[in-house]
Amino acid sequence: MADSVTVRQLVKATKLEVYSGEEYLDSRQVVLSDISRPGLELTGYFNYYPHERIQLFGRTEISFARNMSSEERLLILKRMATEDTPAFLVSRGLQPPAEMITAATAAHIPVLGSRLPTTRLSSLITEYLDGQLAERRSMHGVLVDIYGLGVLITGDSGVGKSETALELVQRGHRLIADDRVDVYQQDEQTIVGAAPPILSHLLEIRGLGIIDVMNLFGAGAVREDTTISLIVHLENWTPDKTFDRLGSGEQTQLIFDVPVPKITIPVKVGRNLAIIIEVAAMNFRAKSMGYDATKTFEKNLNHLIEHNEASDQSSSEEK
Repeated sequence: MADSVTVRQLVKATKLEVYSGEEYLDSRQVVLSDISRPGLELTGYFNYYPHERIQLFGRTEISFARNMSSEERLLILKRMATEDTPAFLVSRGLQPPAEMITAATAAHIPVLGSRLPTTRLSSLITEYLDGQLAERRSMHGVLVDIYGLGVLITGDSGVGKSETALELVQRGHRLIADDRVDVYQQDEQTIVGAAPPILSHLLEIRGLGIIDVMNLFGAGAVREDTTISLIVHLENWTPDKTFDRLGSGEQTQLIFDVPVPKITIPVKVGRNLAIIIEVAAMNFRAKSMGYDATKTFEKNLNHLIEHNEASDQSSSEEK
């Protein structure tokens, strides 16, 4: 988890324009993902002013400010420009008032701008900051994008996770992380996984060593991060272990506060794990769209039982 993000990092990631304060981009830190729209503050109400947030001015705020006198604008904006205010941000390509530049420059605060509508800009910045400032955990496993689904492959060391990921890459899927996956909670329902910078695009194959997937297979074989939609746990097969054969048992694994669907696949000589995991991802997507082969089988089985019972009853009546 990062404690803060510099304003320069924010500008680069979200493609913001810098109206003034270029020299302050590295020294100003963003510590909260929440954004403030200072409507009440422009009226002079500062009792609960969230000064540690980015101050976002949309069309409403800029229009209100233009109806104030120059002295009023300068007085209010000076009060808003505190020592821990990260930046002033203006949306829709609107020009910031001259008094904003003056007050911000005096307090060493950057003034930024964007042509995006205010709501979209707010969502874009909040999503970026949520990802950067969120608590992170490391999980042992391999994360692969299969048909657009993030599949986290887990299991004991040596069970064949990396080799399976290599075959999946050869089949046209994309590698996100091998061996160690950094995960964080993006919102109440979403877990995102990424590779640590030192392991990005790399895959370790026992007996072969470290390979660079991007260099060998091209840019289309890798991805920086993805939402984790499914966990596939590989477990060595033993005769005394019972595995789900019909797919009716539903498992989940809690990552932070989010339950992620999980399936366990037995590992045995002769099983093609890459194809099985690929089909597991396809089947998971089908279930998400409302089709469940297990329920179809159970329905057909019930119909067959009812049909046989009716036939037996008819035979008894004839006798």
